[in-house]
Amino acid sequence: MSHHPAKNQVLASDEFWKALKSEAKEVSEREPLLASYIHSCVYGHHNFETSLSFILSNKVSDDVMPAMAVGEIFNEAYLLNPAMVEAAIYDVQAVVARDPAVSTFLPVLTHFKGYQSLQVHRLAHYLWQNGRKELALFMQSRNSEVFSVDIHPAAKIGQGVMLDHATGIVIGETAVVEDNVSILQNVTLGGTGNEQGDRHPKIREGVMIGSGAKILGNIEIGKGSKVGAGSVVLNNVKCGVTVVGVPAKVVGKPDCKMPCDSMEQNVLQDKAK
Repeated sequence: MSHHPAKNQVLASDEFWKALKSEAKEVSEREPLLASYIHSCVYGHHNFETSLSFILSNKVSDDVMPAMAVGEIFNEAYLLNPAMVEAAIYDVQAVVARDPAVSTFLPVLTHFKGYQSLQVHRLAHYLWQNGRKELALFMQSRNSEVFSVDIHPAAKIGQGVMLDHATGIVIGETAVVEDNVSILQNVTLGGTGNEQGDRHPKIREGVMIGSGAKILGNIEIGKGSKVGAGSVVLNNVKCGVTVVGVPAKVVGKPDCKMPCDSMEQNVLQDKAK
């Protein structure tokens, strides 16, 4: 199948939905045991947002908060804030472009918990911004319980963000993650103590953060930089450099302007300073 776009090419909403439905049909025919599941998740819906709402609401609902009630919250948010839907479409395509383990849209939507947890956060953030903080905190809690991803509802996250594997990711209240960033499992964007105010990292566009990295405090990770796996970052990182270690130090430069796209994990291959 070749429904997904080439790198740097993004399908519009209608084209994306057609491609997704085409994939769903092919998978249903190839694997009959999944036909009913895929029909419920994708093929039985008239647009992408109702499909996404159905999938996410069934994931984060519990015995007290039924899927139908959660689905209504998602549907209302998508209706009133179409930018959330656009971001969700962009996120799917970013994962397909960057992750060598996936070549089609459907599994990202139905199975990738990094993608799903990010969309749940988008709803929590929308609720938080609109004064519904208790409901936002409920969504954060369910996100953490279901996906092992704990993102404060106030945290600002752009589009084209990939949470790869995602288990153990923690993002604090005043953190900012700009467009086109890739974050691997067990990453913390945290504070350094119990200080109040703006106390969490700002991750600029194009950054890739390796698994297990801890970025602490109100510091900036510059555009196009790379943080190596297992690093502890306590100071600002300039644009276009690679840092690694405990504490993290500059060891070179990424071999491309957007490390989030290349996903190159071996910092030893980066050019010398």
